[in-house]
Amino acid sequence: MAPIRILIADDHTLMRQGLRQLCEGLGNFRVVAEAENGAQAVELVSTSQADVILMDIAMPDMDGVGAIRQIVRQTPAARIIALTMYREDKYMLDAIRAGARGYLLKTVDAYDLIAAIEAVHRGEYLIDPIIAVRVLSELHMVMPLQVLQAEPLTESEMAVLRMVAQGVENEHIAQALNYSVYTVANRLRTIYEKLHVTNRTQAALYALRQGWATLDEPPV
Repeated sequence: MAPIRILIADDHTLMRQGLRQLCEGLGNFRVVAEAENGAQAVELVSTSQADVILMDIAMPDMDGVGAIRQIVRQTPAARIIALTMYREDKYMLDAIRAGARGYLLKTVDAYDLIAAIEAVHRGEYLIDPIIAVRVLSELHMVMPLQVLQAEPLTESEMAVLRMVAQGVENEHIAQALNYSVYTVANRLRTIYEKLHVTNRTQAALYALRQGWATLDEPPV
């Protein structure tokens, strides 16, 4: 299968280099272009023929939201992930309204980022679960109630799911529960199957809507 072509837009050289190494080292990706501001990103979209764009929000000359808006206007099918340090609802709403398919924090686990790029490339929408429930209803993107009845989770699976819903990364879940990261990943795959969801965000939203976890609980 041909690698997914990535365009990285971030005003920090070190961040661009790190994302390039991560994408090309862990996934079936090829970074075809880099931009240090939104204006450059807009110019590079057509020439790079990128499949997925990783877009920082805070950049000089033209910020990420403005760039997303222009890119989507020119290429409505563009698949863009806003990758940022900002957790505030406003930034997320602005990015999604502009046309981003995903909104992830830069603290995201490396393997979750890889999975997110693959999911967005497939046409899915992905949003950091810790803030998703606060804004999805306004965007009319809240998941419908499950048609298929979820299978019961074990105590260990429920413990993992609660921490996922609170925004805890796999490595920290493993440390808190005395698991390996591999075990946490396996637990998550089983949880997805039992809840009839396909990704971390959907699982977290399901847990929050069922009252199995709350955003008021502090991450471990």
